[in-house]
Order: sequence, then structure tokens, then C-alpha cells
Amino acid sequence: MDRLGLLTQLSAAGNPASGDIWELALQSTGAVLGVLLLLIFFSVVSWYIIGYKYIYLSRAKRRSERFLEFFWSSTRLDAIYKEAQKKRSPISQLFKAGYVELSKIKNAEEKSSGGAWLGDMQSIERALDRAQTTELTRLEAMLPFLATTGSAAPFIGLFGTVWGIMDAFRAINQAGAANLGAVSGPISEALIATAIGLMAAIPAVIAYNYFLRRLKVLTAAMDSFNNDFLNIIKRHFFN
Repeated sequence: MDRLGLLTQLSAAGNPASGDIWELALQSTGAVLGVLLLLIFFSVVSWYIIGYKYIYLSRAKRRSERFLEFFWSSTRLDAIYKEAQKKRSPISQLFKAGYVELSKIKNAEEKSSGGAWLGDMQSIERALDRAQTTELTRLEAMLPFLATTGSAAPFIGLFGTVWGIMDAFRAINQAGAANLGAVSGPISEALIATAIGLMAAIPAVIAYNYFLRRLKVLTAAMDSFNNDFLNIIKRHFFN
């Protein structure tokens, strides 16, 4: 067959969607359509999480930095506590937990006329650790969905492609004839599932790694604050 004849056959053959990826997706049926709907759901939810977490982590970082500036410029813990109550941030929550535990210890000492001891310091450390675990859990919320999308979406798309190709060849077998028009359309519709799967997975993986990096920075800032706060308490209340 010469080149002109091949082009003519390609044009007349099945060209069901004129090469438009979205038209191919809309023409999908059966299991392939179900896979596409699932992948679209994963993609929409992933983009929502990406936008939400970007705003949330940016706000957490900004507010933590402002609180640290106030913390180091102030000389009174009660004033810092009032500032921590105004706007929520991971580090301000750590301070509140440590300050509340310290206040309980000081009140108990005044009632019992006893001195501070090592167990009191350890209770403050535990309060800070609990607060940090709570904040990290909150910061990491919804990120596992991005990891799941990044790892599972390509395989879900591949499943849709394999199923679509199986249906295409089954239809060809039943028709008893195989030509370019009979093969190209169904296989194109099947391959769209893999493409949509990659479109859902790639942004999710990139965003997940990006957010993990930002979480490491916030975690390091919380660890540093915990150590600094404990040192301040040791110097002023446990000498």
C-alpha cells in the first residue's frame, strides 16, 4: 500500500474522536469509564489537597516565625501566653502546652511548700512531646492521600487500558474481521486510561515530596523551640 492509500485508510478508519483526548474519554464505556471516573476523582481531590495544604503550611510557617520573634523579644511568660492564644501556630501550641504544665507545677509547689524536682521537669518534657505529636499529626493530615494517588493512579490507569484492549480484541474476534478502523478507536480509548492515571499521579507525587520537605523544616523548628524552652525553664525555675 502506498503512502496515499495508507493516509486515506487512516482518515476513514475509525477516527472516532479526531485525536481529542477528552472526546476519547467521553466515548469510553464499561470498566474503562469506571476507571476514568475513579482517576478523575483522585485527581480532583489531590488538587484540592495541594491547594489547601499549601495555604495551611504557609500560614503555619508564617505564624510560627512571628510567634518566635515575639517569644525572643518578650521577658514575661504570661505575655507570651496571651500572644500564643491570639493566632494558632505549631510553635505557639507547643509553648501553650509547656506553659500550662509549668503553671500546674508552680501552683502545686505553692500549695505543698515543696521545691521543684526532676519529675516536674520530665512532666513538662512529656507535655511538649504530646503537643508536638498532635501538631505533626495535624500538619501531615491528608498527605497520605497524595502518596496513595501517586503510587496507585498509574496502576489503576494501566488496569483500565488492559481491560479496554481486551474488550477491543474480543469485539474484533466476534466481528471476525480486523482492520485499522476496528482496532485504532477502541485501543485509543483504552490508552486514555493510562494517560489520565499519569496526569493524576505526577502532580500528587511532586506535591507530596514538596510538602514533606516543608514538614521537615517545621519539625526542625519545633525541635529547636522545645530545647530552647526547656533550657529557659531549667535556668529560671529548676535551679
